[in-house]
Amino acid sequence: MGYLFISPFIIGTILLTLFPILYSFYLSFTEFNLVGSPSWIGLSNYAHAFTMDPKFWDAMEVTFLYAGTGVPIRLVFALLIALALNKVIEAAGIYRTLLYLPSIVGGSIGVAIMWRQLFGNDGAINSLLTMLGLPTHSWLGDPATAIWTLVVLYGWQFGSSMLIFLAGLRNIPKTFYEASSVDGANAIQQFFKITIPMLTPVILFNTIMQTIHGFMAFTPSFIITQGGPINSTLLYILYMYRNAFEFFNMGYATALAWIMLVLIAIFTALIFKSSEYWVHYEDS
Repeated sequence: MGYLFISPFIIGTILLTLFPILYSFYLSFTEFNLVGSPSWIGLSNYAHAFTMDPKFWDAMEVTFLYAGTGVPIRLVFALLIALALNKVIEAAGIYRTLLYLPSIVGGSIGVAIMWRQLFGNDGAINSLLTMLGLPTHSWLGDPATAIWTLVVLYGWQFGSSMLIFLAGLRNIPKTFYEASSVDGANAIQQFFKITIPMLTPVILFNTIMQTIHGFMAFTPSFIITQGGPINSTLLYILYMYRNAFEFFNMGYATALAWIMLVLIAIFTALIFKSSEYWVHYEDS
């Protein structure tokens, strides 16, 4: 009877999760154009990605830049806002809600379109620069600045990380701060000697989750810049999407997906391994 009640979950997991994962792994070793039958080609897709596809390395470089800069920016902003909210007593719920809103709508098509208009040649940013008598700039048309507009958008969506940091701050016993104040510790010393060490488990969780999210970013590049100019914002998932649904090379696209899966697994393992040296738990 128990299996009967959980059968919808089991069937859904097998049909909608397990089977697609296994089938995509099979497709990564085939040539498949979504119309005909898959044709087995072995490791050719993987060999092509690493040795004969310069756009693969371009997308990888852009993604590393995006995640490597966007994740620290988001985490720093989230921690600073959480520290500020931790001091707020009146209307704290309203402030948390308002600051969390960008994370709810930040990944949507509407916000991406808004961001494109904001940094467009006739957008609000250039209009403000004109009012101040400063030179305008083609933010989305310049390869040197286009990727940074996406990074700023990623950093702006700090709400979820902020709430997790805030929960971690609320769990730090106030007695630690009171005892350190008696010993003459100032706010900066308390931050580095109490707040950061006690918050390291939360920092670890946020780092892992935001790193995965950064590597899997798609909407900003797809809507705002379409991967341009000159592939300067060609994020990895956008390149994988183009191979699958624009070039109809599904076999190669699934190989790219599995490469990203392995890459994320490696980074996650490295972060977990490094946590032995900087994460502190109350019982350790």
